[in-house]
Amino acid sequence: MKDVTRRRFYSGFVYGVGAIVSAALAIPAALYLLVPNKVKRASDWIDAGDVSQLDPNVPVELTFQQTITDGWTTTIQKKTAWVVNLPGQGVVAYGPQCTHLGCAYHWEEEQKQFLCPCHTSIFSLDGKVVTGPAPRPLDRYMSKVENNKLLLGPIKESA
Repeated sequence: MKDVTRRRFYSGFVYGVGAIVSAALAIPAALYLLVPNKVKRASDWIDAGDVSQLDPNVPVELTFQQTITDGWTTTIQKKTAWVVNLPGQGVVAYGPQCTHLGCAYHWEEEQKQFLCPCHTSIFSLDGKVVTGPAPRPLDRYMSKVENNKLLLGPIKESA
């Protein structure tokens, strides 16, 4: 057995600490790369509220929350939709942005039209452009009604 010198002791100590630090960094990195994320798959449909009280041809702005999971981060976003009970078409939900530049529009009760105050685009109750500069009708959420609950999916861009 060789005599342990001060130099050999310190070299062994430095190499040992280096090995421990390398393992402490390598194990979490390997787990991150090799073990898949356990994603909780939520429903694509979001409960936006009760539609049993909707009057025909009267738009209502509904506010709802959407939970978004991005990797390991989960955030809750507040969103809105303009919801109208159109006779013959059922409940329709419009996205809250004007199709011109994405400004927020509102319902003008006196004119019975949606108005974008930024660039004066006007939309009819069924979302069609009355006067521009908006290039296309209002975008719509995919929607369905189950047990008087409005369920919203992703926004479909209008053609």
